[in-house]
Amino acid sequence: MAGSTSAPATAPVARVVATPAALTLIAELAARHGPLMFHQSGGCCDGSAPMCYPAGELLVGAADVCLGEIGGAAFYMTRAQFEYWQHTRLVIDVVPGAGGMFSLEGRTGKRFLTRSELFSDDEAAWLAAQPGL
Repeated sequence: MAGSTSAPATAPVARVVATPAALTLIAELAARHGPLMFHQSGGCCDGSAPMCYPAGELLVGAADVCLGEIGGAAFYMTRAQFEYWQHTRLVIDVVPGAGGMFSLEGRTGKRFLTRSELFSDDEAAWLAAQPGL
């Protein structure tokens, strides 16, 4: 209807989601390695790829924030990096290629890839109203 505005987001807004292809690879890796975790690389050895590890293998601390879960695996990034990405939803996908040398998918012929999309105004308002991460 002309002139109407959209209703504010009332459903939870995810900061990180995974494509069906990523969820399939996560399930395959979990079947092989047990519970998993992710950390969004900040650009060191493996560029800025999402890195997949056995849960607890990478120590996270006060400098890291948990954005949510994908495929049952917690997804982290550094607080400093989050300051740049806080206005976007991370979409974790899978593409052909060699994965990161430290990431579990490294020898599968596939690699995780982070895409991003800006939150809508309503989604951003909902997130701003939430306490912490």
